[in-house]
Amino acid sequence: MPVTFRAELGAMVRLALPIVAVQLGQMLMGVADTVMVGHVSAEAIAAVALGNLYFFGAAIFGMGALMSLDPVVAQAVGAGDTVAVAHGVQRGLILSLALSLVATALLLPARPVLGLLHQPEHVADVAASYARIEIAGILPFYLFGALRQSLQAMKRVAPIVGAIVAGNLANVGLNYLWIYGNLGFPAAGAVGSAWATSVSRWVMLLLLVAVAWRTIRPQLLPLRREALAWQPLRRMAALGAPIGVQYELEYGVFAVVGIMMGWLGTEQLAGHQVALNLASLAFMVPLGVSAAAAVLVGHAVGRGDAAEARRAAAAGLVCGVGFMSASALVMLTIPRFLAGIYTIDPAVAALAASLIPIAGVFQVFDGIQVVSIGILRGVGDTRAPMVVNMLGFWLVGLPVSAALGFGLGAGPRGLWWGLTVGLILVAIVLIWRVRRRLAGEVRRVVIDRDVARA
Repeated sequence: MPVTFRAELGAMVRLALPIVAVQLGQMLMGVADTVMVGHVSAEAIAAVALGNLYFFGAAIFGMGALMSLDPVVAQAVGAGDTVAVAHGVQRGLILSLALSLVATALLLPARPVLGLLHQPEHVADVAASYARIEIAGILPFYLFGALRQSLQAMKRVAPIVGAIVAGNLANVGLNYLWIYGNLGFPAAGAVGSAWATSVSRWVMLLLLVAVAWRTIRPQLLPLRREALAWQPLRRMAALGAPIGVQYELEYGVFAVVGIMMGWLGTEQLAGHQVALNLASLAFMVPLGVSAAAAVLVGHAVGRGDAAEARRAAAAGLVCGVGFMSASALVMLTIPRFLAGIYTIDPAVAALAASLIPIAGVFQVFDGIQVVSIGILRGVGDTRAPMVVNMLGFWLVGLPVSAALGFGLGAGPRGLWWGLTVGLILVAIVLIWRVRRRLAGEVRRVVIDRDVARA
């Protein structure tokens, strides 16, 4: 158990690095789909992009809601409460089943919804098929997420990394067969990519269960009747729902800015996508650190050790913000070189190069806000980040983006500066919230207060 800040920093790095690998691995599945479908046609790549946008719009709430497992399981592990760990894991799987039904209901009407958004008819047809096929993979998507959060809380990350690597290899192989029609299979293009993704999610889930069975078996068996008790399930859902809403809000604000960028023109939208993809890649590191911070802070809270919780929080901020500061320096120094990696179109490259330094400015604040959210999640504080996110991005950042981009004629740079203003505000308020929550005693999240343990 770390007793100094240096030891805590080492523990943070050891836990965060494999989690970052998992984050990048999950992102690479989408990248592989896009690249491989890109060799079919422009319409196919547009359909995959639109289908993925719709899928994650329907599924991202559940992804966030399952992060209630971070404080519940991590704090129970820290307290040595094996019964609470088992209850938490089993309830996470139950919530996964419920969330799968909700996401399925949202994915089924994909075609009429895309029609209401005035997307090109043929692209919308294929994108809707893509989204509906991914219903076959929604259950393993959520079950994998629940087991991933639980294993992370137990500091067992290696099986997750292995499953992610296997899932990526399966996805590429199945894409090769089903997108292009190799080895006797019919060429299905974007639709084949959707089937490959769904099957790969089952591969990831089954492999994770097989490799991590020794660790998770005591949590899964025996099945505990108390895990089905309504009030504790409701409390877990109430703890996770604000995280899900926060994810939807953040996902939504960037989607809206993308739509507004499209109003300015095709080159503007392409330049925006280049800069955003670069920023998203860098963001995977503090996102992984945020998850590690949630675990280590949660362990300390479970032990009732406020001093260690503060050290874990400080270590997370040093790692996350330190990396993003280095990332910012790179983006501010060589924006044209970075833009040239993505595109050979001079107009798109020039526009992206004008946006990348702005991404460099907000990198540091993005690191602060995402690591702070992880720290607060470890404490069990999930509502404050949701409220701060809504106020900072939707009531400040987005209006400022519209005012600068359109009202003052600043165009794409104005839209990005508005996002930066929102990020700065969110980061300042969240770091203040972290200081306040960790200033005194820390207490476990109580889920089972009216359930007799057996």
